[in-house]
Amino acid sequence: MAKRFSVFLILALLLIGTTILSMMLGSIRVSFGELIRGLAFGGSEQVDVIRDLRFPRIIVSILTGASLAVSGVLLQAVMRNPLAEPGIIGISSGAGLVSLTVVTIFPMLYFWSPLFSVLGGALACFLVYSFSWSSQLNPLRLILVGIAINATFTGLGQSFNYRGSYAVTTVNQAISSIFTMKIWEDVQIIGLFGGIGLLLALPLGKWCNMLAFQDDTARNLGLGIERVRLLLSAVAVLLASVATAIGGLILFVGLLVPHIGRTLIGSNYKLLLPFSALGGGLLVLAADTIGRTALAPTEIPASIILAVIGGPFLIIMLRRSDKLLK
Repeated sequence: MAKRFSVFLILALLLIGTTILSMMLGSIRVSFGELIRGLAFGGSEQVDVIRDLRFPRIIVSILTGASLAVSGVLLQAVMRNPLAEPGIIGISSGAGLVSLTVVTIFPMLYFWSPLFSVLGGALACFLVYSFSWSSQLNPLRLILVGIAINATFTGLGQSFNYRGSYAVTTVNQAISSIFTMKIWEDVQIIGLFGGIGLLLALPLGKWCNMLAFQDDTARNLGLGIERVRLLLSAVAVLLASVATAIGGLILFVGLLVPHIGRTLIGSNYKLLLPFSALGGGLLVLAADTIGRTALAPTEIPASIILAVIGGPFLIIMLRRSDKLLK
């Protein structure tokens, strides 16, 4: 118990420290003292700019990471597969494709893009279940079908780039994983829908733990397997879709953070869910901060940094998952 408490304390302190560092670093740099004085008493134009432009970016980064990581944990519980992740199995790309398609055809509906993202994520999740389910969930088939669905939706989404439309270019920038020019309205959207998803997800640890048993055992314990899987999947799709609509298409967050959590605190989902929320926020915020400061003024999208880390990580996990994939 003391070890787990220490892990959560260190994680929370790292998130707070990274948040403060991200506020201070960038094209406008201020010291910690200047930041505190400007926020508390005003009178600093630099701090005012940071508050108006950098704060929304930081909050969106944290909530995007938290949503993706918790979504990954829920999908892994439902599918009994530690390799399940909304980006890998196509939920994020499905969310992005449907949102992009609708907004391209009806530009006036741009501000409803989170709703269309949820519909796209739900469609992708349904297709993955439909094509991978036989008599029971097969981990290997599920991952392969998910990769195929992801490749299809990603290819369809990229095809929009060659239409030469200014509106499409604008939308592509909006759903990319560069958090530049995020505004307080974006914070309100992801804060509302992402917050609802996180509040719904955190109490579901008990059901996630029960899904680790065989279906017959879980039913004997009084668990409605189909109903619980549907509920967990719906929350996971909501979180991943809203994160994609506001934060952009980012892979591997739902894979990296839960695996680190299992290594540090074990597989109890009652602890793994809050750990993933904190860890996901920290990971994406750190990636975005590095991306905008490492080669300033040029920005590296957070998705590229996470892909460089997550690709080799996935290979390592696949090599260690022989028993799962048999």
